[in-house]
Amino acid sequence: MADASHVQRFAIDAVTALRLVRDEPGIGARRALVGPAILRSHVLSMLYREVRAGSLDERAAQAQLTALAGLKIRLLGDRVSRAVAWRLATQLDWDDTELAEYLAVASLQADVLVAGDPSIARAAPGIVPVAGYDDLVR
Repeated sequence: MADASHVQRFAIDAVTALRLVRDEPGIGARRALVGPAILRSHVLSMLYREVRAGSLDERAAQAQLTALAGLKIRLLGDRVSRAVAWRLATQLDWDDTELAEYLAVASLQADVLVAGDPSIARAAPGIVPVAGYDDLVR
């Protein structure tokens, strides 16, 4: 784990973004957050699945989507980050580039990555320093 006391910018994944929306919606005012442009779509899908499974009320899901829109986070999807995501997905032998986008943005634009998704968290060491959720919200 990286020493988060000197961290300037945190990259987060969709799992972490949703957790922040639920627990610490004002964190973006205290921490510089970055993520790939696909993050909002991933959170949308996560909330939709929870509603379909009956574990979340649709009204609550809509409120969380609204809170996500208000989360101060810089979302990136430029040519360089897409190229790095492609390279990382190839290097990791992944079938898709979506999760590699989180690693790409983290490696290009952040000091550390906070990843709640186990696949991203397992792949991150050696690519980008990792911090825990508690480091982010402290």
